[in-house]
Amino acid sequence: MKLNNCELTEKNCRVLATVLSSKTTLKEMNLNNSCLLDSGVKEICEGLKNPVCELKILKLNNCALTEESFSALASVLSSDSSRLKDLDLSNNNLRDSGVMLVSDGLKENCKLEKLRQLSDCSITEEGYKALASALSSNPSHLIELDLTGNDPGQSGVKHLSDLLQDPNCQLKLSLRKCGLTEKSCSALATVLKSNSSLKELDMSDNNLQDSGVKKLLDGLENTNYTLENLRLNKCNLTDRSCSALAAVLGSDTSLKELNMNNNNLQDSGVKVLCTGLESVKCKLEILR
Repeated sequence: MKLNNCELTEKNCRVLATVLSSKTTLKEMNLNNSCLLDSGVKEICEGLKNPVCELKILKLNNCALTEESFSALASVLSSDSSRLKDLDLSNNNLRDSGVMLVSDGLKENCKLEKLRQLSDCSITEEGYKALASALSSNPSHLIELDLTGNDPGQSGVKHLSDLLQDPNCQLKLSLRKCGLTEKSCSALATVLKSNSSLKELDMSDNNLQDSGVKKLLDGLENTNYTLENLRLNKCNLTDRSCSALAAVLGSDTSLKELNMNNNNLQDSGVKVLCTGLESVKCKLEILR
């Protein structure tokens, strides 16, 4: 059910909660761009905790949520009766305090698989620490995490890296536009060198430069890694990155998709890249 941009208010939420508490087959609810307020979200959450509720996808992008809403949502996530698998909280002023509340719901009983949109929620190092701690207690349930536009700082990257080295953690991780640098790449290379089960890594829109990407690719020298999708769109790369990329592509790699859009590779860089693509060991299926 799509009700985004419908100027919904807390009064509408009371009706929607009644629907969720009834024996309906409703699986998805899109409430994006609505002024629900905390009182409205609490009504929705009561419906979500009802054992008959079968909703799996809830979108609350840009709904002016605050800490009270996040506390209510955490109680849903930790509820035994909740069937919620996919939650979008992007463009809300979540901040570290809100992340800590949501993180409490991500622990042991949580069935959520996709926290796809925590983008642009003003999360910093403390928020990353809380998320990593919560997910380490139940590393296998969440498979997709989007932290676009939230700067983790070096300690935040370290907390994430420690989590990702757990072989039970099978995240698809987006760190687009997170202010990452060459130092961040060193920490993430350590993840790739370990027995990490990381399948997808998006580091687009970060100023990694050639030196940072070379450090990241050092982690792909380990043939045990499982990374299948690497996105390096708009990372200020030049043809100097292409030799290292070609070496990875020409090795016994699991990489199937590589995104290099909006980088200054030039003809010389593409020619070098092609040497890796011509290797009989190359398994790449998509190059952008």
